[in-house]
Amino acid sequence: MKILELCNYSAGICGVWNRVKEESERLSKLGHEVKIFSSNLEKGTNKIVSEDDIIGDVLIRRFSARRLGGESFMLWNFEEEALKFKPDVIIAHSYRHIHTGKALKIAKKIGCRVFLVTHAPFERGETRKLLDKFIVHLYDKFIGKRRLKEFDKIIAITRWEYPYLKKLGVSDNKIIYIPNGIPSKFFEIKNGKEEKNKLLFLGRIAEVKDIETLILAMNFVDNCFLEIVGPAEEKYLLKLKKLIRTNNLERKIKFSPAVFDLKEKIKKIDKSNIFVLPSKSEGMSQALIEAMARGKIVIASNNPGNRDLIVNGKNGFLFKTGNYRKLADKINYALSADLNKMKNEAKKSVKYFSWSKIIEKIDNTIES
Repeated sequence: MKILELCNYSAGICGVWNRVKEESERLSKLGHEVKIFSSNLEKGTNKIVSEDDIIGDVLIRRFSARRLGGESFMLWNFEEEALKFKPDVIIAHSYRHIHTGKALKIAKKIGCRVFLVTHAPFERGETRKLLDKFIVHLYDKFIGKRRLKEFDKIIAITRWEYPYLKKLGVSDNKIIYIPNGIPSKFFEIKNGKEEKNKLLFLGRIAEVKDIETLILAMNFVDNCFLEIVGPAEEKYLLKLKKLIRTNNLERKIKFSPAVFDLKEKIKKIDKSNIFVLPSKSEGMSQALIEAMARGKIVIASNNPGNRDLIVNGKNGFLFKTGNYRKLADKINYALSADLNKMKNEAKKSVKYFSWSKIIEKIDNTIES
C-alpha cells in the first residue's frame, strides 16, 4: 500500500513530527511504501532545511513554506507531487491546518482514503491571542464541522478530545483513539543509577511550557537541583536566565542541550528523581509518558493533556497551572515521601503506549 504522511514539520523538536517519523518508519517495515511531505522549515527556529531526506526506506520531501501566523500555521504547496505519487491512503496530521484541507481535495481527485490525526488542538486558550481565538472559533463554525465529516476516520491522540470532536459533529463510529507511542526500549532497558534530589524538565524550552513557574518554585524547595534539557527559543531562554539571576538560583538550576540519542535520553531521565512538566497546555506529552515508563515521580500542571495521563496521587501529581507555590509543595512532598508504589503505578499505566502496540492499531485502521 502507498501511504502519504502530511505534517508541517519534519525537522526540529516537534511532537507531531515525532509521531509521523516513528509511524512512517514502522509502516514502511510492515511492507508499505511511505512518503512524508512537509514544509522546509525547522520547528523552533527560522532555519530552512534540505529539500529531500530519507529515513530507512521512507522518503521525505520538503516544500517551500510561508508562515501565516503563529509558529505552525503555514502555506506550502505539495499537491502536484502528491498527485504524481497517487497514494492509496493519506494520513494528514493536525486539525485546522491548510494542508489537511488540501489532503481532502487530493483524495477526491485520485479516489484514495484520507485520515486526520487531530493532535489535540483544543483547550489552548491560555496560549492564544484574542484574534487567534476568534479565528479558531470561525474556523470551527464554518469550515471545521464540514471538513471533519469528509475524512474517512478521525484519529484522536487523547481521550479528552472526544467531547470537542462530538461538538463539531463527528459521530462516535468515526473517531478512533490511537495515542502517540514511545519506543519499546523505554520499557526494556534496565534503570540506571538515580541522583538523589534531582529534578528534570525535558522538552522544548518555549513559552507554552511555562518554565517560569518551575524556576520560581525552586525558591521554596531546599536541597535539590534542577536540570532543564531541550532546544530553546532564544528570546525565551534569555528571559529564563534573567529570572534565575534575579532569584539567585544559579547554583540550583542548569540548562543542557537537547538529547537526540535514545539511550542517552533514557540515561538522562534515569538520573533524575522527579520529572516536572509545568506547561500551560499539552495535547499529549511524549516526554511525560517517557518519564512514567522509566518509573519516575512525575509532577505536571493540571491541564487536560496531563490529566489524561495522570491520576493525581496514584501514578503522579497534578498542581494548579501557573501556581509555583503549589508546585513547590508537591516537589517537597515527593522529595520526602516513600513513593515506590506510585513509581510502579506510573510504569504500569503507560505500557499501552509502546510503539509495538500502537503501530498494530494504525496498520489495522488503514487496512480495514
